[in-house]
Amino acid sequence: MKSVLLIGLGRFGRHIAQKLSDLGHQVLAVDSDEARVNAVLPWVTNAQIGDSTNREFLSALGVRNFDACIVAIGDSFQNSLETTDLLKELGAKKVIARASRGVQEKFLLRCGADEVVYPEKQLAAWTAIRCTSEYILDYIELDGEYSIFELSVPAEWAGKTVLQLDLRKKYGINILGIRKDGALDMCVLPETVLTSVNSVLVLGRARAIQKCLRI
Repeated sequence: MKSVLLIGLGRFGRHIAQKLSDLGHQVLAVDSDEARVNAVLPWVTNAQIGDSTNREFLSALGVRNFDACIVAIGDSFQNSLETTDLLKELGAKKVIARASRGVQEKFLLRCGADEVVYPEKQLAAWTAIRCTSEYILDYIELDGEYSIFELSVPAEWAGKTVLQLDLRKKYGINILGIRKDGALDMCVLPETVLTSVNSVLVLGRARAIQKCLRI
């Protein structure tokens, strides 16, 4: 279980709060808007109304004690920058900040953010990749070259074993797991048979996936 300071409770911040709650983490949520603070109370350990650009207020939260601080401010980039800078000055262990444009990402990193998330860019990439094939259900980009894809099983794969498909040798693609009836089975053996009702998690280069699925 991690302790997280979440600053900014708009739609993005609210979704983060909900997911952190689902994962069992302790969350202190902060926003200057009372209505937003009240809206996340079901999912957070504690919440406070305050200005995160105020050094005294932020210092009083004890930022050093949190495993991570997330700056999810979306309506004022200036406030996001100032908050990120103050968090690092006050000794925050890890600061993750939100950007909505590429230039914002650069400034946030210069202000000390350890990581920058770019929701619109990431969602755009997901949408573009998802729509390129009827087989791609989801994907996670690991770096500029490798990604993990969840694929519905193509008709020509159904009824064949992992060994018969031999995707690693043919395309450099590794099958990591198989989803059966919603449950993920990570124990994949050479003799495991794929069926049309399954989906599979595979690791490989995006170009190899495209070649394999003839995209």
